[in-house]
Amino acid sequence: MLRSTLAALAVTATAATAQEVAIETYDGSVADAAFAVENAITGMGLRIVFTGNVGEMLEETGEQFGLGPSPVGPDAKTFMFCSMTAGRDAIVADPANLANCPLSIFVAEIDGGAVIGHRVYAEETMAPLNDLLDEIVTEAAAW
Repeated sequence: MLRSTLAALAVTATAATAQEVAIETYDGSVADAAFAVENAITGMGLRIVFTGNVGEMLEETGEQFGLGPSPVGPDAKTFMFCSMTAGRDAIVADPANLANCPLSIFVAEIDGGAVIGHRVYAEETMAPLNDLLDEIVTEAAAW
């Protein structure tokens, strides 16, 4: 029993590292991209449950430990939110999809430009949430 559980965990860990990321360029600053993402999420009636100031944190730890500036810019952020209907449907279809909630969209500076992106879920039961993430990113990128 323990051996099969460990094997399942090893397969799960491997699959988690192989996920794709969808990235859209943004014609403006990272701060403007963050504003656009926030408005796109809330404009769809969704509630942001957490905003991570990742760039700020990387700047601070870079200074404290001599690691240099944030590799994704000082204004990089992650926005975590959930669609109660689509999220619930995905969890009903496969209870393991609980691991994917809340959803997350990020803004960052990559290769000198602002980008908006999100994880792409491989599970078929997550397809409606991939579509939702794509819709939010497309709307935000158009601002």
